[in-house]
Amino acid sequence: MSEALKELGAQIELKRPDCVLGWDVTYGELNIDVAPANIAGFVEFLKSDANCKFTQLLDIAGVDYPDRAKRFDVVYHLLSMTQNQRIRLRVSVREDEMVPSVTGVFASANWYERETFDMYGVIFSDHPDLRRLLTDYGFRGHPLRKDFPTTGYTEVRYDEVQKRVVYEPVKLPQEYRQFDFMSPWEGAQYILPGDEKGEAK
Repeated sequence: MSEALKELGAQIELKRPDCVLGWDVTYGELNIDVAPANIAGFVEFLKSDANCKFTQLLDIAGVDYPDRAKRFDVVYHLLSMTQNQRIRLRVSVREDEMVPSVTGVFASANWYERETFDMYGVIFSDHPDLRRLLTDYGFRGHPLRKDFPTTGYTEVRYDEVQKRVVYEPVKLPQEYRQFDFMSPWEGAQYILPGDEKGEAK
């Protein structure tokens, strides 16, 4: 199988050198790094080419690498039922860079791109309806970015007095919390319930 994928990777690179920045076969799957500006045309090529026929878009997801100049990877997974093969496409973009939408090629990309925008803040140009999908309309930030605070910025609750949902800044009820991550088998210095039975022997 990996030999067939290597052959396919070489053929794709030969046919579309304008799109392919690099490729490899890892864990039995062909991975191709694609130039961001050419992603829509490249996906169209993979769908229609007789040797590829990647006619199903399985997923689009984001990956955050905050220390890189090109902070985000947008990852596309495609399936060819005809060839019984999968392919993974990676597009690396800066935080202020837009990725062309592939909704013109796969209508199912609509919600995948909206989710990636909502969770990571990646903007897809020419998307028909790019708005938040999983978070609330007034939500601030993008929750799957690695610099997003674990507590968030606001909390939502239903107020019985006002008879409506209210938004409030997050307030931690304890100013200081003490966590003991040491297990009792590693020498904790306190007595656990049941320890007294061991000493009674």
